[in-house]
Amino acid sequence: MERPQIISLLQYGHTAVSKLLLDYYAKIGLNEPQMMILLHIHRFIEDNHPFPTPAELSERMSMSESECTELLRSLIKNDYLEMQKNQDDDQVMYETYSLTPLFRRIVQEQFSEAGGETEKDSSNQEGELYEIFEQEFSRPLSPMECETINVWMDQDKYRPELIKTALHEAVLAGKLNLRYIDRILHEWHKNGIRTHQEAKAYGEKFRKHQTSKTTMKDKTKPPQYPNINWLDES
Repeated sequence: MERPQIISLLQYGHTAVSKLLLDYYAKIGLNEPQMMILLHIHRFIEDNHPFPTPAELSERMSMSESECTELLRSLIKNDYLEMQKNQDDDQVMYETYSLTPLFRRIVQEQFSEAGGETEKDSSNQEGELYEIFEQEFSRPLSPMECETINVWMDQDKYRPELIKTALHEAVLAGKLNLRYIDRILHEWHKNGIRTHQEAKAYGEKFRKHQTSKTTMKDKTKPPQYPNINWLDES
């Protein structure tokens, strides 16, 4: 093989797959064909093609188009895959697949292994968070975004109610991205804010301060007079 061909293969790219998918797919009731078609859907989503047809999936698998169709129906029916309706800026409707139900099932299984109602309640809250974020973002969450929310809850120990409040603050600021929300959560943590009530009060105080600064700036501006042509008597 020529060296340029080898370089081309190395640059072809890769798809990141969470180890949790490989560790838990059998435990949540998936078999190998089902898992494989979900991985292909994951790949299509990463390639900005979130609604592959059974024919397109069949081209990459050792299954017929009809077999892929049946697999998709089964996965949707059993809450491993979700089909969502969306609308673009031109009011044109289109559909996408979401793997959020799959990730939610895996998280629930992981927590159930630890046992205890608290862990189960937490996993349910995490599933609700995914839904709230997808509603506000008006699109399915990516696997990386789902992982970020997991980190907020599992490693950073942010409460779900606090994450919801941070999302609300981001909506008010018109900055719907996880990086901005992460900065809000970090700022609250640094200032000892741990509850929804404390975060809400902090946000209101911050907005009043920003409004006050804007008002002071406006006062320092010279008065604006209407542009009237005094020579025009008509």
